[in-house]
Amino acid sequence: MGLFSIAHCRVAGLAASVPKQVMHNADYDWISPDERVALIKTTGVVSRRIASPDTTAVDLAQHAAEQLLAALGWERSSVGLLILVTQTADYLMPASSNILQHKLGLSKNCMAIDINSGCSGYINGLAVAAGMVSAGSIGRALLLNAEIPSRNTSARDKSTFPLFGDAASATALVFDQHAKPISFNIQSDGSGYDAIMIHDGGMRNPVSAETSFQLKPIAPGIERNNLQLALDGIKVFNFSMREVSANIRALLNAGNETQQPDFFVLHQANKLIIDSIRKKMGENADKFPVSIDRFGNTSSASIPLTLVTELSGVLKSKPCHLLLSGFGVGLSWGSCIVHTDQLLIPTLYEV
Repeated sequence: MGLFSIAHCRVAGLAASVPKQVMHNADYDWISPDERVALIKTTGVVSRRIASPDTTAVDLAQHAAEQLLAALGWERSSVGLLILVTQTADYLMPASSNILQHKLGLSKNCMAIDINSGCSGYINGLAVAAGMVSAGSIGRALLLNAEIPSRNTSARDKSTFPLFGDAASATALVFDQHAKPISFNIQSDGSGYDAIMIHDGGMRNPVSAETSFQLKPIAPGIERNNLQLALDGIKVFNFSMREVSANIRALLNAGNETQQPDFFVLHQANKLIIDSIRKKMGENADKFPVSIDRFGNTSSASIPLTLVTELSGVLKSKPCHLLLSGFGVGLSWGSCIVHTDQLLIPTLYEV
């Protein structure tokens, strides 16, 4: 198992940004009214935020980062590391993190890194960023998570289009000799890589005028091309039921935690998955905050977005003991235990 702890790193603040445009699943007329009711009940997605055509993941990330930097009062030159987690980068190359380093006015001494990670991306990014900060030479770091998955879905695919929304987040990390360790349990299984994927557009299957853009009927209510997201919902659900609660329990039982979490903040995959994991854990619903009803599945941004929108009052006012867990595309999954104390969290920013 990928069990480890990182010392001397503290989360200092969180911010999030979402597009202003709201799309309601009650208006999704590709499927019947009865199907819409069933979809909303099962997935929990009532509405989502959709980026305008001229807004990218970099734009959303920049807004979240600007809000957080202003609230913290950080000098731009003091940020030594910027990590961007995204699967909807502005370009195949260069890395979008380098673009953000420039747009945010950070120093040329700031290391900028992209991480191509989706549903478990916040946990993965937090592990990488915290590990680098804990070494002591980087005093301040920004972890940015930005996704516009709505661009990758077919409006004629009821298995994906009504689920995904766009959002970004910024997390500030600082070196702190006295910070409580952040504990992780991170795992992966590439044998399930095809459960959530976009078939064309990479070097294995380059974009082809003959095949990539052709809309294909897959099943009733599902039509897409090879440049749009394909999701095997049954495989993802079974994987989530098999692995996530076991991963969380292993982390909680690792021997370094005596306090039970105040909240379990899960990747907002869908309501059925969240509720099923909660029941397997034997926990009350009030310990599992959800934001999927208003924002949909925002991939790697879903955990920090939920923290900002659902728990900001608590997180700003007192110490909290959080269990965070992300799972999905890869297949990859991971959890972490984070101790926070009166976090700085600006109001959700709408672009």
